[in-house]
Amino acid sequence: MKNIHNLKQLEERRKHLRKHLTSAEATLWKHLQLKQLGGRKFRRQHSIEHFIVDFYCPQEKLIIELDGAVHLDFAQQNYDLERTRRLEYLGFKVIRFENKMIFEDLAFVLQEISHSFR
Repeated sequence: MKNIHNLKQLEERRKHLRKHLTSAEATLWKHLQLKQLGGRKFRRQHSIEHFIVDFYCPQEKLIIELDGAVHLDFAQQNYDLERTRRLEYLGFKVIRFENKMIFEDLAFVLQEISHSFR
């Protein structure tokens, strides 16, 4: 199987996104980095095929996506659905949280992520 992770053509975009995390992404990252959650390693702004995902745990094949207001748009929701279907077809598990959940109930978000571990 060909390599579908961190394709060279997306490298600059990934770097840009890592340098410009949203406040929700930065907050969640503080709790995911350095194997703080269940000893699992997470990567931020990782690409799989032509998609750049917010967070990825290789050990669990788990993708975490944070959704801001743009994801309320109907066209964006359709894109998100097709993207999730493709990633699931490739064998990944995708879980999504609204940005506000990071600020309103971070403990719940972290618990839900942990429950997604095998």
